[in-house]
Amino acid sequence: MPRLSTLFAVLAFVAVAGIAVFLMTWDIPPPTATVEVVIPDDRFAK
Repeated sequence: MPRLSTLFAVLAFVAVAGIAVFLMTWDIPPPTATVEVVIPDDRFAK
């Protein structure tokens, strides 16, 4: 049983390390949609 839990811990560590490396090296493209928001004049102090 200790060998099985050790194997599970090593596999979990390898999986987490792999996911971390993937997220650090992934080149996420920036959003390209233009967003325009109309803010009413009532929200500004005079």
